[in-house]
Amino acid sequence: MSDRSRSASAWWTSSAHADRRPFLIGRNQIQSAFRACFAEQDFVEVDTATLQVSPGNEAHLHAFQTEAIGHDGSAVPLYLHTSPEFACKKLLAAGETRIVCFAHVYRNRERGPLHHPEFTMLEWYRVGESYEQLMQDCAELIALAARTAGTRQFAFAGKTVDPFAEPERISVADAFAHHAGIDLLATIGTDGTTDRDALAGQLADAGIRTADDDTWADLFSRVIVEKVEPKLGNGRVTMLDRYPVAEAALARPCPDDPRVAERFEVYACGVELANAFGELTDPAEQRRRFEAEMVEKNRVYGETYPLDEDFLEALADMPDASGIALGFDRLVMLATGALRIDQVIWAPVAETHFG
Repeated sequence: MSDRSRSASAWWTSSAHADRRPFLIGRNQIQSAFRACFAEQDFVEVDTATLQVSPGNEAHLHAFQTEAIGHDGSAVPLYLHTSPEFACKKLLAAGETRIVCFAHVYRNRERGPLHHPEFTMLEWYRVGESYEQLMQDCAELIALAARTAGTRQFAFAGKTVDPFAEPERISVADAFAHHAGIDLLATIGTDGTTDRDALAGQLADAGIRTADDDTWADLFSRVIVEKVEPKLGNGRVTMLDRYPVAEAALARPCPDDPRVAERFEVYACGVELANAFGELTDPAEQRRRFEAEMVEKNRVYGETYPLDEDFLEALADMPDASGIALGFDRLVMLATGALRIDQVIWAPVAETHFG
């Protein structure tokens, strides 16, 4: 591509901006409507630091690393956060009870129609309230986004959703049974441990490929991606609920079944929009889960991230709470009819840096 043709297709040319501008104005209107909605419910909007000692400790999230240089020239590693979650939970430990945050977050190794290395995460937390309340929050915000954008239907990749319809709620175990013919809970012990061979056998019976070096988590993800996700959020929003504890590192176990956790994800038109937890507040258990995640990260990618010791200490003071992270840009895409995430981001990161 010549310099001339590259410049002509850049987001900052007048013609490209004119095409994107209706989506961007829609973004601003939806953000304003959301802020007003949270303010009416007495949420306090907070602003968290982007630089953190740990970017998060999930095995398959990848961070951008930098360093802070002291007066003596010594360097301390820091990371751009992948979520404002750790900081928000510290604020709950400090005494806040309802907080909301529009945070720029950063994830490496991600770029495509639904992924951007820097994007906006909308997170909110409710102290003393069930994670099921967050399901109601999501339904209301999705409908509000549609009303604000003036649309009656979301459409993406050949799927449509009525944003005003009552969402479907289905457990992960029921989704596995219905869409893949797999008894997921039969592969999980009452202590949350997983049986890789039992799951592999069921995948083989269902005609789903397996490999000798697949872990239980690998097999779980394959079923989710190949059999479950394509069926979610079609016609109406889907809330995929009660994840296995092994797939919910920051969520507390369900009181009626310790094999699964208070975690749900939200889908519309097959697009994952949000991830929510009844928050785990046991520092020892949280440390154990983070360490296990980092063992897996080292196995797969040959790297690990440090633990945020302040966060683990704060958990001891954090009250029972529920919290959720919503991909704001993705919801704006669906509400405005944009086809790519960079159409709803005012100034996208240069693509030439992510070839």
